[in-house]
Amino acid sequence: MALSDLLYPDNPKRKEELIHLHQELLNCMSTNFHATNELVRVLNEHLGCTINHIQMRESSTVKENCDIIIQVMNEIQHQVEKIDNDMKEKLEPVLYQKLYDIKEPELEKIAIAQRVFSIILGEATSTAGVVAIKLFGSNLLTLTLGKLISLLAQIGASVLGGISITIIGLGIEMILHAILGAVERNQLLTAVRSYEKHLAEFKAASEKYQSAIREVTSLVRQQVQ
Repeated sequence: MALSDLLYPDNPKRKEELIHLHQELLNCMSTNFHATNELVRVLNEHLGCTINHIQMRESSTVKENCDIIIQVMNEIQHQVEKIDNDMKEKLEPVLYQKLYDIKEPELEKIAIAQRVFSIILGEATSTAGVVAIKLFGSNLLTLTLGKLISLLAQIGASVLGGISITIIGLGIEMILHAILGAVERNQLLTAVRSYEKHLAEFKAASEKYQSAIREVTSLVRQQVQ
């Protein structure tokens, strides 16, 4: 009897479900890597940041890849907080408050931000103000980015976090052997169900994150044209 049959005697489809679960995670992570690099490109080009681009490592584990993207997301948060502090320092309090006032016309807020970036960077494109206002005025950094960092940390710490992202091509038996190195057999189903919950939350948060980045990059393209 195969190991997977022993573990899943009442659910022969569980093998395929686990493979699908793992592949969904990898696809979602790959899309987040791409979206994050798009955001990094915009921040580097228009807001004077120097954040390194990232790449998924096929020879590394799920956790190691989670750590890679968490690190750059933390750096994005740090850089944007620095930019916000620079604007607060260089603007009069009334003007700074206008940047976050939802009642203020967006064009006026963009003009204020543009003025500050001309001081901070010495010279700034008209796109800088647009990017800054869009980032500070959206939930990208205050909600979706923080949520993704938390979920990636949970996934990395989960039972599948120690599995190489390329092990999927080696078959279900190898995946199960890798899992059983971390948990007892009677804990496996509980762990996988928990993992499914994390993945559902991760996909939902990823969609919001990617949508916010598409909105920013679309505005940048409109400014350049």
